[in-house]
Amino acid sequence: MKATRRAKITALGRYVPPKVVTNNDLSMFVDTNHEWIVERTGIQQRHMVERGTATSDLAARAVDDLLKQRGIEADEIELIIVATVTPDMFFPATACLVQNKIRANQAWGFDISAACSGFLYALTTGAQFIESGAHNKVVVVGADVMSSIINYEDRATCVLFGDGAGAVLLEPSDSDEVGILDYKHEIDGAGGQHLYMPGGGSLNPASRESVEKKMHYVHQEGQSVFKYAVRKMGEVSRGTLARNGLEGKDIDLFIAHQANLRIINATAEKLGLDDSKVVRNIHKYGNTTAATIPLAIGDAIEDGRLKKGSTVLFAAVGAGFTVGSVLVRWAY
Repeated sequence: MKATRRAKITALGRYVPPKVVTNNDLSMFVDTNHEWIVERTGIQQRHMVERGTATSDLAARAVDDLLKQRGIEADEIELIIVATVTPDMFFPATACLVQNKIRANQAWGFDISAACSGFLYALTTGAQFIESGAHNKVVVVGADVMSSIINYEDRATCVLFGDGAGAVLLEPSDSDEVGILDYKHEIDGAGGQHLYMPGGGSLNPASRESVEKKMHYVHQEGQSVFKYAVRKMGEVSRGTLARNGLEGKDIDLFIAHQANLRIINATAEKLGLDDSKVVRNIHKYGNTTAATIPLAIGDAIEDGRLKKGSTVLFAAVGAGFTVGSVLVRWAY
């Protein structure tokens, strides 16, 4: 991918709600326990919003943090792209609500729905506006309030998810060697039957019947999703590296979507990665869907593992099925 000018990430903002729900907390109202959850997922706790807190609230807090880190004002933002599957409402777009909350008076924006791959899809979409010369400051947000669409009587899904938001700022790079170097995305719509929310759209509009049938919650066939994710996460990662003449040993850090510790470990093994190159924070946050990768980026920066000049590979698989990987040379 040869760009007219390359886009680079120049700042990161994050926000998770203060309320922490542990595995033991969940065991109080669903048939599960801490050991069972950790063994199968690697999750120990997750953050959850208080009732009445929306995705746009978390996203706005993350963008505010980003602006503070970068030292700029909201009216310098030209475009806001929000990746989410838990919009505040069908319309207006969550990007509109975030724009209003942060007072980004010069920005336009839109949402992207790609589930757990949403942040990577939004990142590469935002990069196109930088590369084309259309914009100089693009904010990309991954945010979800998964607790709003989870059935807490279903132990197979309720243990997996948490709430959170992360945002990055894209700006032009002054070097063709720094920034978003390449990406590879795929979808496989045949997989939609394995992970979906059947109620609330045009096919099954909200009704008493749809509520009674619990159609407004996440429905998942865990084994099918797991097998696909293990296969495709490694496949798309190897494909991106190979296209750029790289192997696993050539990257400094691997930041995957944090859905399941076993999926992350299996992908790292397929890429031949040393353990020190793999970022894992699923134990703290659970699966926050579009927010997992920016939250993990933040942890890697804090830990001193992600530094200026680091070659980083991002990867994700999500409902749809959606698949994505992005190769980046870190700018700061």
